[in-house]
Amino acid sequence: MASENPFKSILKTLEKPGGGEFGKYYSLTALNDPRIDKLPYSIKILLESAIRNCDEFQVKSKDVEKIIDWENSAPKQVEIPFKPARVLLQDFTGVPAVVDLACMRDAMNRLGGDSNKINPLVPVDLVIDHSVQVDVAKSENAVQKNMEFEFQRNNERFGFLKWGSNAFHNMLVVPPGSGIVHQVNLEYLGRVVFNTDGMLYPDSVVGTDSHTTMIDGLGVAGWGVGGIEAEATMLGQPMSMVLPGVVGFKLLGKLREGVTATDLVLTVTQMLRKHGVVGKFVEFYGQGMSELSLADRATIANMSPEYGATMGFFPVDHVTLQYLKLTGRSDDTIATIESYLRANKMFVDYSEPQVERVYSSYLVLNLEDVDPCISGPKRPHDRVPLKEMKADWQGCLDNRVGFKGFAVPKESQKKVAEFTFHGTPAQLRHGDVVIAAITSCTNTSNPSVMLGAALVAKKACELGLEVKPWIKTSLAPGSGVVTKYLLKSDLQKYLNQLGFHIVGYGCTTCIGNSGDLDEAVASAITENDIVAAAVLSGNRNFEGRVHPLTRANYLGSPPLVVAYALAGTVNIDFETEPIGLGKDGKKIFFRDIWPSNEEVANAVQSSVLPDMFRATYEAITKGNPMWNQLSVPSGTLYAWDPKSTYIHEPPYFADMSMSPPGPHGVKNAYCLLNFGDSITTDHISPAGSIHRDSPAARYLLERGVDRRDFNSYGSRRGNDEVMARGTFANIRIVNKLLKGEVGPKTIHIPTGEKLSVFDAAMKYKSEGNDTIILAGAEYGSGSSRDWAAKGPMLLGVKAVIAKSFERIHRSNLVGMGVIPLCFKAGEDADTLGLTGQEQYTIDLPSSVNEIRPGQDVTVVTDNGKSFTCTLRFDTEVELAYFDHGGILQYVIRNLINAKH
Repeated sequence: MASENPFKSILKTLEKPGGGEFGKYYSLTALNDPRIDKLPYSIKILLESAIRNCDEFQVKSKDVEKIIDWENSAPKQVEIPFKPARVLLQDFTGVPAVVDLACMRDAMNRLGGDSNKINPLVPVDLVIDHSVQVDVAKSENAVQKNMEFEFQRNNERFGFLKWGSNAFHNMLVVPPGSGIVHQVNLEYLGRVVFNTDGMLYPDSVVGTDSHTTMIDGLGVAGWGVGGIEAEATMLGQPMSMVLPGVVGFKLLGKLREGVTATDLVLTVTQMLRKHGVVGKFVEFYGQGMSELSLADRATIANMSPEYGATMGFFPVDHVTLQYLKLTGRSDDTIATIESYLRANKMFVDYSEPQVERVYSSYLVLNLEDVDPCISGPKRPHDRVPLKEMKADWQGCLDNRVGFKGFAVPKESQKKVAEFTFHGTPAQLRHGDVVIAAITSCTNTSNPSVMLGAALVAKKACELGLEVKPWIKTSLAPGSGVVTKYLLKSDLQKYLNQLGFHIVGYGCTTCIGNSGDLDEAVASAITENDIVAAAVLSGNRNFEGRVHPLTRANYLGSPPLVVAYALAGTVNIDFETEPIGLGKDGKKIFFRDIWPSNEEVANAVQSSVLPDMFRATYEAITKGNPMWNQLSVPSGTLYAWDPKSTYIHEPPYFADMSMSPPGPHGVKNAYCLLNFGDSITTDHISPAGSIHRDSPAARYLLERGVDRRDFNSYGSRRGNDEVMARGTFANIRIVNKLLKGEVGPKTIHIPTGEKLSVFDAAMKYKSEGNDTIILAGAEYGSGSSRDWAAKGPMLLGVKAVIAKSFERIHRSNLVGMGVIPLCFKAGEDADTLGLTGQEQYTIDLPSSVNEIRPGQDVTVVTDNGKSFTCTLRFDTEVELAYFDHGGILQYVIRNLINAKH
């Protein structure tokens, strides 16, 4: 198994200039390999991790060589193991992760091991990133009201996580109300360089949300993964990833007067979407970097999922160090970071000649060419320059229904919907703004655009402009620091005057928490078929996401959100048409309220101070009154409540013994479901509402839960009974066994009965029959959900035979002990004449030593058909998981057998 690190000879001591030492580190330069100097900085982070963790079992010398030879090996799509430095969880994914840890402790206890050994082996930062409803937006005490609502609704989940924060070492839980996970990560949690017991190494992180990439702006390599991958990383296991290509994105020049970081990110998003960067890293470099603040970089990095990259990476330079100082990191910490990165040639010093790096492909943008813009009406990469907005809007009304079209007939385009708003006559037209939200960590982490928005509000108030009362305005910063600097600048009062009260610190409109529109507004929209607009500073504007009644949704900078709220419509040319009438009926134009770059810079300089960050994040450790009053048990073993519908002990370890069960074949299994191509994790494990006629609804009703308290599958991820019943419960799922009928049902083959998938699976289980799934290409694509693998395992699925798997979902199935098999090229269920009515036998050797990664396996059916598949256990580590029945069981037995 594991052996001594073969790279111990390059373990060096990093001396302090005045004597003493910072710590030990693996020196990349000591390898004396000229290829390393040309590697992208982001690939160097993967290399350092592979060298430091090399044990010739989980990480091998040949993996290190693949990374050093990145220029030649990346185009071949080779796989490498990666061990990130830490894991970032948020509330929804944090709960099942802590449930699994609690279960593992119980299992250790039952097997006679030391249950206190079950702890995360790498640091885990869990941010309770509670969502914020904006229904109380125009109220001074919105923050308090929202906190009370969240605690009332999620009391049990919050209490469970608080127990976990005390029970487990190496786990920091950030209480609700502190901020959006990604902004908290940037301002407080990001280490940049770790110093663990005297060992120095770069910070890297996997998080259970796609916008984990925001931390890439700080020079920390991070991206989103599924829950099982995150849990495996927590427990010290490597994650398998394709060694990525890296797009070099060169920045030149500086932004012009009046152009914001949001305008830049929307431009970059459009360029990268067009270039094609899915599955790749993007690394930014060039002299233009010195013109971008750290917050500007974080805004660009945050939107990596929108342009499709795994990361949008900004290597550490002087700008990074200045930001660390601004956000209250200590001088000692900053000195350690700089010294380590310089010693390992991972620091960019633009005052020195630059070594030309090798990239897979190249892009260039002169910042001077960026125009003010917004994106929409339905996708983040459909950028519209502000000066073209009116014409573009008219085109959208004309165009056929699509990403850029609403197909409104010419004769209806000037329609006016008359309605009464709280006793006052009012009107709505196509393109009128009904939601204006300053929201999302994408922009609320950036003081220049936040203070820019406040300066727009100040100028507008002084000139006598107002926002129409039926426009739903809100301000939801990603952390409490924003409130501090808005108050310090004395500008928050102007935002309040226009209706942009702070509603809380969490995700709001960008994830659909916009709340209801006023009934009169909603009726005017629906009765007159008005194409109403929302303008928000978020990162996603897909149709139906922001609000069901806003068919047009535009992403823009916070100052533009305020400007469009004042104008009341997106059907306006800001260059030639007035925004509104001010005092004495005077026409006020966009240029009259837009602050200069100098005004914004002065506001940032005088109002954003290190003490604000220190004070905000010191408060995290003290908690808040509602969090502190949560009463939780003190034991290290969790006291499960069998009546709970939120937190339930899953049966993963019910029959676990000390001996690994060994590989299991499959004998005479029935086909539970027969799928075509592109079955996503949304199909397998829906995260939205619980359908009223579903097995999950039945379970909750039987336990006295009222329909209005069902909440969502996402919020009940800590209860395996709900989640197993929600597996394959998507109402749009297409199962070939149903012969054309759509919906979450299947045929119980022995009887021919049509049942819900859950009921059929339970019937097979009660009869002692195993099941398999047949599928087409890209099985398990989409968001990498842990329950998309846990659910099928609990339903009794032993194997999935597919044309191809999405990478993370395949590894998640392995982690839960489900066998992934691939049809041979050119074959699938249809070409082989499989209907799904057969019984399937998959013969595997009884010893794991007789199985090889990727070997051929024969599948035989009860009607005499036989075909060959590829066994998709891709590494020896994955075979070890399979031998033990899954990754969690593997970790428990290894801990019990460990000598120390």
